[in-house]
Amino acid sequence: MTRSPAIAKSSNVSAECCSPRSKVLGKDLSSFSVLFKALGDDTRLAILGFLVTAGDALCVCEIEDHVKDLSQPTISHHLRQLREAGLVTAERRGTWVYYAIDKTAHARLAKFATLFAG
Repeated sequence: MTRSPAIAKSSNVSAECCSPRSKVLGKDLSSFSVLFKALGDDTRLAILGFLVTAGDALCVCEIEDHVKDLSQPTISHHLRQLREAGLVTAERRGTWVYYAIDKTAHARLAKFATLFAG
């Protein structure tokens, strides 16, 4: 069986596309693993989306109203995960805590993307 010219040509193209890429293994990705673990949960993504839509800090009671199907301790757990990942900030105002998107979160995600730009 003979090889068609189209197949031979495509095999040359694949050899050209396999150029060496920058190595990721030597880079410190540990700070990003916490970030992406926090983003890897539907509830936390819903809370983040709610905060982004609000555009301003929201009282924890407003967030609890938004995520009605979960208990208060569970919501507090998710907010703590987001805070520890540096995605949201928390500010106590009297007896209530207000949460907002951390202003450095976007820059941290962009920094992760630049690690792979080579």
